[in-house]
This record gives sequence, structure tokens and C-alpha cells, in this order.
Amino acid sequence: MKAPAVEHERRSYASGARILSIGIAATGVLTFAYFSVASHVLNRFEAKRIDVLWTVMFVIISVIYRPVEQLLSRTIADRRARGQREHPLRGASRVQVAFALAFLITALVLRGQLVRHVFDHYGALYDVLVIGTVAYAASYFARGWLAGHEYFALYGGLVLMEATSRLCFALAGPGAEGVQEAVAARELSTGRAWDFALVVSGIMLAEQTLLNAAVLTVDATALRVALAGVVFNVLLIARAPLQLFQAIQTSLLPHLTGLEATEGHAAFSRAIRITVLAIAGFALAVALALLAFGPFVMGHLFGQPYTYNRFGLAVIGLGMGFHLTAGALNQAALARGHARAASACWLAAAVVFVAWMFTHVVHDQVLRTELGYAGATALLALALALLYRRGSAARIGAP
Repeated sequence: MKAPAVEHERRSYASGARILSIGIAATGVLTFAYFSVASHVLNRFEAKRIDVLWTVMFVIISVIYRPVEQLLSRTIADRRARGQREHPLRGASRVQVAFALAFLITALVLRGQLVRHVFDHYGALYDVLVIGTVAYAASYFARGWLAGHEYFALYGGLVLMEATSRLCFALAGPGAEGVQEAVAARELSTGRAWDFALVVSGIMLAEQTLLNAAVLTVDATALRVALAGVVFNVLLIARAPLQLFQAIQTSLLPHLTGLEATEGHAAFSRAIRITVLAIAGFALAVALALLAFGPFVMGHLFGQPYTYNRFGLAVIGLGMGFHLTAGALNQAALARGHARAASACWLAAAVVFVAWMFTHVVHDQVLRTELGYAGATALLALALALLYRRGSAARIGAP
């Protein structure tokens, strides 16, 4: 009787992930369209301010909100796999509210500095940052709850609605019975929730550093004022597929958590292997396409007077593949309870990337970004692969 149930669960997971992928894919296209429209509607200096605004917001919401999303997703999935129906949310909600309040207080205290030094004296951009970031708290809490229950269609619809609203704004104008049950019941206690959330916050901070630090360092040091916008556009090549991969990550964490609790190493390993192979094929195709057509597409898409290096764009495509692979292996680490070790891998890669951006080994700051991103993500993927291999060896050797 177990085999039909297992097969049904696999089909359900695949179907849910497929539906979610469609929704997130549309979201990625709309996000790309948003920045493309902004680049055409605004001049390059105004577009750069929008890029900086969203860079700052992406960093903040990923660091303070995605840990709670993954906490809810992982814990609810684990309890459902063990046949439990009650899922206490108090610990996660306290963490989410505390993070939102901490951001709000910090933003209010630093209002003057942010308006003057980050947003070039445009107070409206500061208002968008504060209001948008606080509003995202509810969105990410809902995402975690939906992912844990595997309501993937609703999850995809939520993020699609957010991206559609953002694009409409641009078009309208500028601007995670016994001893096991006892352990599971404590998963969302406030203490354990804070522990998991803070560790995963380190992962989110490192990921956003890989995607955004170059924009901020170039904005602070470049002689050409609009060059940070070019760096942002280049990194959109990585950001757009990564946003699509959120669909796989969102469904992968509860799926792997359930496999770890019920089926064991073989099914767990199979899910990771299939995901990594799919990523490798996708990344190679993207890199080849960028090598052939990247400069032409980027030049026409963003309409800015800059000649993109096809080699550098292809390198970004490969780096995106390493980043996606790291994301899949990271979900495996979280599902197995290796969040701290995974966080150390991410933070080390982020430090290496930032240090590279302040060197002058490569004079061209755009090419420096492209090579640094690919190198840092390759290092990260290797470190997480070693962590995954060690965890797999421990599972095989366990009685």
C-alpha cells in the first residue's frame, strides 16, 4: 500500500512544482519588464536611483523575511509528513514582527542619511522603501504557510500579483506520538524559531550580497554615475532565473523535509540529483545564448549607451548556474538540519566576492563583477556540495 501512496506524493509534488514554476516564471518576466520599462521611461540617472532602491529593498526583505518563510515551510512540511495537523505559528510570527519592527525603527533613525546618501535627496524613494519593506512581512509569512501546506498554485498567484502590481506602477508613471512528535512540536517555539531564522538570515544576507554588493560598490566608487545601473542590468541575468528558481526552492524544501522524515536517503538523493542536472542543462543553454546574442539583446532591452561584453555575459550565465546549484544544495542542508554549516559556506563566499570587488586586478568594474560573481558562486557550490556529500555519507552509514 505504500508504493501507490509514494507515487501519488511524487506526482502531487511534480504537479505543484510545475504550477508554481509557471507562476514564478511569469513573475520573472514581469520583473524583467519592470526594469526594462523603467530604463526607457527614465533617463539613466533616474533609472539608476530606481535600481539602487530595489537593490536595497531586495537585500533587506531577503535577509529579514525569507528565513521565516523557510522556517514555516520546513516545519509545517515535517509535521504534515508525520501525520500532525496542528501547526503552531506563534514563534514564527513573533520573529517576523520583531524583524519588521527592527527594520522600521532603524529606517526611521537613519532617515536623513538614507535620503541624502542613498537616494540622492529623493524622499519619495525612502517612503517606498519603508512602506514596501514593512508590507512584505505579511507576504513572506503567507508564502511560508502556503509552501509548507504545498498550496503552490496560491503561492505562485501571490508573487505573480506582486510583480503585476509593480509593473502596473511603472507603466502608470515613473517612479520555511512519542519523542519525534515532541521534537516536532518544539520546532516553532520562539527560541528555536529565532535560532533557525537568525542562521538563515545569514544565508539570505550572503545571497543578496552576491546579487547586490557589486551595484553598491560600483555606485560608490565609479567615475561614471550611471555605471551602477549597467551592473544592475547585468546581474538581472542572474536575478531573473533565480526568481524563477524560487518556485523550485519553495517546493523543494518541504518536499525534501518530507522525504527525510519518511523515505530516507535514496529518494532524497534522487530529488537533488534530478534538480542539479536540470540546472546544469539550463545554465549551459543560457551561457551559450548570451555568448551569441547577449550584447544585442541587452543593448535593445535597456536602451542605454553601453556596449556589453559577450564573454562577460556568458560568464554571468555560468555563475547563475552555480548559484542555482548552491540554492538546491542549500535546501538539502536545511532539510537535514545543517543550517549553520550552510550559512558558513554562504557567508565565506560573500566575503570573498566583496573583497574581490575592492581589488583592481580587473580594471573594468563590469567585467570585474561578472568574473567575481561566477568565481564566488562556483566556490559556494563546491562548498555546499562537500557539505551535502558529508551529510549523505552520514545517512548511508547510519543504522
